[in-house]
Amino acid sequence: MARRSLQASVTGIEKAKRAFKRTGWTQEDLACEVGIETRQPIWKFFTGKPIERRVFLEICFRLDLDWQEVAILPSDNTSVVEEEQHQSHIDTLLQTVRSRRYDKIHTQCGVIRLLDTAQPIELNDVYVSADVLDKTNERWLDASQLHCLHVEKLNRYSCSQAYQKRISAMQAVATSSKLMILGKPGSGKTVLLRQIAIKCNQGELLANRFPIFIRLQNFAEDANEIQNYNLLDYISQELGKIDVSAQQVETLLDSGKALILLDGLDEVPEEDKAEVQKQIRKLSEKYDKNHFIITCRIAAQQYWFEEFTDVEMADFSFSQIEAFTQKWFVNTNNSFRQEESIATQFIQKLLLPENQPIRELAKTPLLLHLICSMFQAGLDFSAKRSKVYKQALDVLLVRWDEVRGVKRDSSFYYHLPLLHKIKLLSQIAIITFEQGHYFFTQCNLLRYIKDYLRTLPNIPDDLEELQLMSEAVLRSLLAQHGILVEQAQGIYSFSHLTFQEYLTARNIVASFEPEQLNQNLIKLTIHMSKPRWREVFLLIVEMLENTDALMQSMQRYSEELMASDEKLHQFLVWVHQKSLSVEAPYKPAAIRAFYLTLDLCSKLSLARDLSLALAIDTKLASNLAPELALDLAAIRTLSLILALPDDPSCEQILALNSALPHDLALICHSKLQLLLQELKNQISTFNQDDDKLKEWWNAHGQTWVNQLKSQIIWYRNVGYQWQFNEQQKQVLQQYYAIQHLLLHCLKSSGEVSSTVRQQIEKTLLLPSSESRKLLESTKSKYLKLGLV
Repeated sequence: MARRSLQASVTGIEKAKRAFKRTGWTQEDLACEVGIETRQPIWKFFTGKPIERRVFLEICFRLDLDWQEVAILPSDNTSVVEEEQHQSHIDTLLQTVRSRRYDKIHTQCGVIRLLDTAQPIELNDVYVSADVLDKTNERWLDASQLHCLHVEKLNRYSCSQAYQKRISAMQAVATSSKLMILGKPGSGKTVLLRQIAIKCNQGELLANRFPIFIRLQNFAEDANEIQNYNLLDYISQELGKIDVSAQQVETLLDSGKALILLDGLDEVPEEDKAEVQKQIRKLSEKYDKNHFIITCRIAAQQYWFEEFTDVEMADFSFSQIEAFTQKWFVNTNNSFRQEESIATQFIQKLLLPENQPIRELAKTPLLLHLICSMFQAGLDFSAKRSKVYKQALDVLLVRWDEVRGVKRDSSFYYHLPLLHKIKLLSQIAIITFEQGHYFFTQCNLLRYIKDYLRTLPNIPDDLEELQLMSEAVLRSLLAQHGILVEQAQGIYSFSHLTFQEYLTARNIVASFEPEQLNQNLIKLTIHMSKPRWREVFLLIVEMLENTDALMQSMQRYSEELMASDEKLHQFLVWVHQKSLSVEAPYKPAAIRAFYLTLDLCSKLSLARDLSLALAIDTKLASNLAPELALDLAAIRTLSLILALPDDPSCEQILALNSALPHDLALICHSKLQLLLQELKNQISTFNQDDDKLKEWWNAHGQTWVNQLKSQIIWYRNVGYQWQFNEQQKQVLQQYYAIQHLLLHCLKSSGEVSSTVRQQIEKTLLLPSSESRKLLESTKSKYLKLGLV
């Protein structure tokens, strides 16, 4: 067996230095060439200290040296034999420790108790391979850069993960002997650390070491009780339970045979943190050949360990969400087939567009477990999404620390009642959301906190004291919950846009005073046409005990929006009149929606978008009623004609002929049919003669186009060129978005009265004049029946 370490002789060092100088490398360059993480072994080599044999040989190879001319070689075989015996003793001791601790490690790390579950389960039954973010190349962004980023492109706030390299967690463990794993609450840090211990225990990872798993909160409590913070003694006591002496422990540590896993640095009580951190530093420096991994919440990292590499837990990818879901539903229940089917349903519903906010929360493992639990209870989570968000906040604010017995600190914030914590976050949410700010500076965030603290009793008037208190509250908010996160230096956001939306909605409906609530709802209607407020409206509809006032305010606002412009009002009048003139087995509002989008100018993005009509009446998805199909064909034909340039080429005219409807029998009016047939005949006649085709078009084309337009308008009352200006087009887009939102809110709310529901359904998309008539007529009818 070869010696386990080598060291350079005085003459060997001189040779190596001359060879090293010729390369022009730095010690960091040489370390990179050798394939080691730090330059410490390089420094030891050049100072004549013993280093690992493999590294020594590799350094000599890279410097083109004969290692036997550089190393101190034994004068006889005695030391070699002694070293072989020593190595054999260490290997035997290692295998003894691994064997005796196998069951202990499996019990300690291989079984997990999930939140709100009746019994523990095997870790492998729910664990999925995790990824981490390489933070060594992390770059800082400033506020202007973040504000330029599109929120949807950042996966609704995962911007810290948008530009960082994603690698396998096990790859990071294998390549870094000293690792600090950072992460938000519930991101899976402890589960990953336990899995590392299990894989090492089973010989699948770092098999030449034995795992020691220490929950740092327990270590701090035990050390505080006996006033001995010596981490080496703590490890020796643990191994002493399997008859391993303190001297044997030191032998193993000196030989680098331990995988030391230190969980939850952020969970250590404040009064013990300095001493615990000191012990970790001393142990990792003295026994630096061992493998060390520490976990800590990302916002609670207050201490920098010199030789440790920082990585951050990555959010779950969708494939990881699928894998976890499949395992969760199958292994946390007894009926395999049934739960496998439920897992499939879960994924199908999670993929629905309306469940995107929940899909974003599911990227956090703890919240994914919560969502799975809620889904299993009701086999759905879209009907009352606000309940999911409320439970998620409750877990992060209180329950996750409570179930693990973690006391964060004894600060002012810790003793602040839960309601005030929620109100503080809600106030920050609504201020920033109304401003359209997804990212906010530390200065502004501290100002929002100070403004809220001033509303509480017994708060100091001194501005400096209040500033310090606000800074302490911000530190606690960041470290304890993971609801607010630092996205870049001095720039913050909510960890999920979903939380900002939910807390904004909560702030609006939280008032117990009816008058204040009504004012909040009336003020809310001005945001109806803004896409980013859509989720807030839907959440508010879920939260309100009665949504009549909100629904009526929303409809009044949409009517007034169009009534303020005479041309837009007349457009709605035409839509209404046209809908009355056709016979179709659809709801009147659906017919109005059909013609609203059918006759708009093609420059509007919603032209001929039938999604609103289909949302009102799904029967439009099947074969259209004859009159609607006729008008649709007429408008499409007109659009093809109007799309031609003033002086079309022969190729464009021929292309028009191919695009015109083949089923001319659909055009039931003879004049329209004759016009279309005439065009097709003429183009066919000149199909092989470009000059004559162009001559005919120049002579008769524009006349034919004008005749067709007038006939479509005369016979079908469609095809008007409304010539809306830019402002009118913008109002139409807003009006359309509002109708979609109003309809969605109506379908989502179970708390709207049948009277108001019927009124809105009847008056949807009506001009304000017709809407008032209908409402007055309905009111008169109810009066006669004694219902009002």
